[in-house]
Amino acid sequence: MPAMSARVASIPPTIFSEMSALAVRAGALNLGQGFPDVDGPASVVAAAERAMRDGANQYAPGIGVPGLRQAIARHQERHYGLALDPDREVVVTTGCTEAIAAALLGLVDPGDEVVVLEPYYDSYVAMLDMCGARRRPVTLRAPDFRPDPDELRAAITPATKLVLLNTPHNPTGTVLTREELQLVADLAIENDVVVVTDEVYEHLVFDDALSTEGHVPIATLPGMRERTLTLSSAGKSWSFTGWKVGWATGPAHLVQAVLAAKQWLTFTSGAPLQHAVAHALDHEPDWPAALARDLQARRDLLCDGLAAAGLPARRPEGTYFATTDVSHLGWADGRELCLALPERAGVVAIPTQGFHDDPDAGRQLVRWAFCKEPAVIAEGVRRLAEADLRR
Repeated sequence: MPAMSARVASIPPTIFSEMSALAVRAGALNLGQGFPDVDGPASVVAAAERAMRDGANQYAPGIGVPGLRQAIARHQERHYGLALDPDREVVVTTGCTEAIAAALLGLVDPGDEVVVLEPYYDSYVAMLDMCGARRRPVTLRAPDFRPDPDELRAAITPATKLVLLNTPHNPTGTVLTREELQLVADLAIENDVVVVTDEVYEHLVFDDALSTEGHVPIATLPGMRERTLTLSSAGKSWSFTGWKVGWATGPAHLVQAVLAAKQWLTFTSGAPLQHAVAHALDHEPDWPAALARDLQARRDLLCDGLAAAGLPARRPEGTYFATTDVSHLGWADGRELCLALPERAGVVAIPTQGFHDDPDAGRQLVRWAFCKEPAVIAEGVRRLAEADLRR
């Protein structure tokens, strides 16, 4: 049989599939993968059904249905004061994951350097490898998970093509401050670098971040609109992760680069769901804020329970993930513990060492998801508290 290409053979399978399959086999509670237990607004589901009945079941335009592109433009202006031309500065993608892939394929050449915050969402490294890019990681280190200004300055070189940001940040839950983003902006302008920013958790920020301004899109900073490509989706903020409807927005030349790659990936997808997401953006604008309040309560339930179980986690400012350093339990690394958790506690978590280039920075870290029903979280931390988790 022919072997798979070296391009994909060198990239390990995603840890999310591995650990979720482990949860199913073991009958364990899945506190690892970040998918909610409850769907988004019923009116959005009804809008999808209506679109199907009304005949929106054939190919949508590759750039996205006009109604959704217009709704995305209205969303960006309403929340952030970013005025966009929906016909030239917005493209609809198959989730934010395709937006990441198309942005990197459309903007990065082999040998280009890309600065990326680590730990990183694992599709970043896979796509950078497929592009032949050279990663320049800037590590958000435990326990605070803030970017070090000196490390950030040192990461940008004359060969830097792009900075890939993620805020609110998965898996640490860090929300970058205006001051931290201003440093990125200053360096990008000084070095004539493009910024691609994954803001898929843009609305899921908590009181800790809101008290200091909350989520700030880097595109809103002076001089950054023309060099920033912003990525997001409806999956997290409206709890429709399975619909895979995302988007990229920014200046026309950057959006065109995304479209140039995207046309050879999916071309288009989810025509009726695009109409439904347009309804979500325009007619359910308050739903994400209510979800964030609910998630904050679940975050506190998880973090309090983990602390009581001897697994204290940093309380995140956004997303729906919390991270624990498990070095005090005597395991060689977080992966060993995560593989043992289903048998010992009937719970699954995600080791984050695979999200680092620097193995020592992430070896002892484990990520938990709190986008689950409170009863599931309570049962999970109860099991952890009753289990023997020491090596």
